[in-house]
Amino acid sequence: MYYCCAMTNKGIRPHNEDALLIQKTVLTDGVKECELSSPFLLAVADGVSGEQSGELASSACLHMLKEISFSSRVDMKQKLSSIHTALAELGAKKENTRNMQTTLCAVGIDENDMIHSINVGDSRLYRYRNNQLQQLSRDQSFVQLLYEEGIISAEERRTHARKNIIFPVLGNLTEQPDFDIREHHEKIEYGDILLLCSDGLSDYVSQAEMEEILALPQHLAHRLQLLTELALQNQCSDNITIIALIRIPEKSAIKRIAEISLFP
Repeated sequence: MYYCCAMTNKGIRPHNEDALLIQKTVLTDGVKECELSSPFLLAVADGVSGEQSGELASSACLHMLKEISFSSRVDMKQKLSSIHTALAELGAKKENTRNMQTTLCAVGIDENDMIHSINVGDSRLYRYRNNQLQQLSRDQSFVQLLYEEGIISAEERRTHARKNIIFPVLGNLTEQPDFDIREHHEKIEYGDILLLCSDGLSDYVSQAEMEEILALPQHLAHRLQLLTELALQNQCSDNITIIALIRIPEKSAIKRIAEISLFP
């Protein structure tokens, strides 16, 4: 049994190009929390800045993703290729949606409770364990290459002037994305937090700041609210979307939900 809470916030922007998926529910505004039983999918999508109709791309991507009955046997590369093709075709139909694109970062928990991850672009997947945050996804971006070559530091990667240059993502009309699909061969341990987020969080809140907030003895949903507020305080100019997932014992699920729930 799992507990999931999530929120998406347009921030100072006039509209939200982010979207999130919890199992079969796509959310483009507000908050959601629920219990989940495996198998299921969670995802964050971020419409690419500068492209037409990023908000349509992210929402459409997740509405297609939610139709997948996820399991360890599903060919996710084939499924993502189909979504990419459908987005490209949809974007090409009208001038105002031409070349609409979106990142995608997703977690699948299969029928055996094993973790699978999907990444296209620079939205991120983290695991918080023993008071330390570890990035499980790899940014598909120009500054990630600079970081891996040792040319820039982790802090410079977060604030680099060219951090918005990313590799082809879903919906790109000229190049096929590189689908980073991984089976992690492990389960979520009790006490772990899996955290999915758009770059509205990771670009404006440092890893140390995230660790400090996630360590607080407060409701998990309240900690997500604090992360969002800190990103805004740090002059975030982007949309902010976060999903958090923890594992809870089935026999005490109702009691645990009552203890950690923030929203009525």
